[in-house]
Amino acid sequence: MKFLRAANESLLKLAGWGTIFFMGVIAVVIPYEVFGRYVLKSMSIWSGEVSTFSLAWATMLGGAVGLKKGYQVSMTAVLDAVPPAAGRLLKGVGLLFMLVFLATMTWYGALQTLINFEQTSPAMGIKMGFPYACMPIGFFIMFMLTVEELLVFLGVSHPEESRA
Repeated sequence: MKFLRAANESLLKLAGWGTIFFMGVIAVVIPYEVFGRYVLKSMSIWSGEVSTFSLAWATMLGGAVGLKKGYQVSMTAVLDAVPPAAGRLLKGVGLLFMLVFLATMTWYGALQTLINFEQTSPAMGIKMGFPYACMPIGFFIMFMLTVEELLVFLGVSHPEESRA
C-alpha cells in the first residue's frame, strides 16, 4: 500500500504540474492568436492546434487531480437517504463501476493512441499519438487513484495514510 500511495503521489504531482504547464500554454497562445488575427491581420497556422492539444492534456491531467480532491460529481443525497449498510454497498459498487470504466477508457485510449500514431497533425506535422496519449495517461492516473480509494474503503489502509 505504501508503494501505491507513493506512486499515486508522484503521478498527482506530475499531473498537477502538467495541468499548470498546459494551462500556461493556453494562456499564452490564445492571446497571441487573437493579437495576430485582429491586430496583425495574420494568424499563425500552428496556434489553433497547440491550443486544442494543450486543452486536451490539461483536461485529462486536471481531471485526475480533481478526482483526488473530490471535485467529481457524486450522488451523496442518495447515499445519505438510504440506511448506512445500503449506502456502503452503493459506494462500493460505485467504486467498482469506476474501476471498470477507467480501465476500459485507459485500454481504448491506448488503442486510439497507437492507431493514430502514424497520422500527423495538419498544421504542426507532429504525430497524433502525442495528443491522443493524454487519454490513456489521464485515465490511468484516475484508475490508480480509484484503486487506492477502494483499498481505503475496504479497510486495507486508513484514509489519513492515503492523503496526497
